[in-house]
Amino acid sequence: MTTVSLYRPPDVTDIRSIYPFESHWLQVAGGALHYLDEGTGTGPPVVLLHGNPTWSFYYRRLIAALRPTRRVIAPDHLGCGLSEKPQQYSYRLDDHIANIAHLLRSLGIDEIDLVVHDWGGAIGFGVAARRLVRVRRAVVLNTAAFLSPQIPLRIAACKLPLVGDIAIRLANGFARGALAMAVEQPLDPMVRAGYLLPYRSYADRIANLRFVQDIPLNPHHPTWATVAGIDARLALLRDTDMCILWGGKDWCFDDHFLAGWMQRFPHASVQRFDDAGHYVLEDAHAVLIPRACAFLG
Repeated sequence: MTTVSLYRPPDVTDIRSIYPFESHWLQVAGGALHYLDEGTGTGPPVVLLHGNPTWSFYYRRLIAALRPTRRVIAPDHLGCGLSEKPQQYSYRLDDHIANIAHLLRSLGIDEIDLVVHDWGGAIGFGVAARRLVRVRRAVVLNTAAFLSPQIPLRIAACKLPLVGDIAIRLANGFARGALAMAVEQPLDPMVRAGYLLPYRSYADRIANLRFVQDIPLNPHHPTWATVAGIDARLALLRDTDMCILWGGKDWCFDDHFLAGWMQRFPHASVQRFDDAGHYVLEDAHAVLIPRACAFLG
């Protein structure tokens, strides 16, 4: 495994059997961005963007299914996964959008198929809405790219000063809690270990907290205008082929958000997995992955 500068990424040896991919890094403003670049298929590459508190590990089954026929790019946002976790970095939505745009430019990519989950929706559609890359097809998994006044109380509490630092960074409550609250089916011990691998210390969990703090709840928040701007430009993508694959038991990105996507993209194909939670790729992978692969061609 290669490294960038003095940065030493987490060792993935213990999960190599379920995460058997070659690592790559790109230096971006703030540190070393880790990404996977698998497969050599023709056509636009498929770009998979994760959210918080996951990483490219979340897409491991989808990557394995796509790479025989497609090129697949799966980055870890700065502060997440195997990417560097700088302590003095803003971790704003604008930063993550810029990092993905920089990665695609560095790889000479100007057209993609897009798969997004959680914060990956705002990041991916932020790149697309700003015309930083052309999106041919999009698969949407329990995410948003538009403002909403709704936020679960347990997440809102983590935005409070000191509370979030204790719950997320000291207790690892976000990454660890998601292992139970984001799924309906118990996870295999190795899968649980994979999700927790990058977030073993207080310093490692900096982005987990910053993502929560970056959720805009009022116009005074610095990211409010960013999300509003993305939403205002989603109409430019209205004719993009879209497939929405939705976990019906997600308590965070619930059916209110599904309705938001359907309103903005009325021609999208929609499949709701009634017994799947927020980590819909874990709960419904047996049906969802063939559906996504068929849509992506």
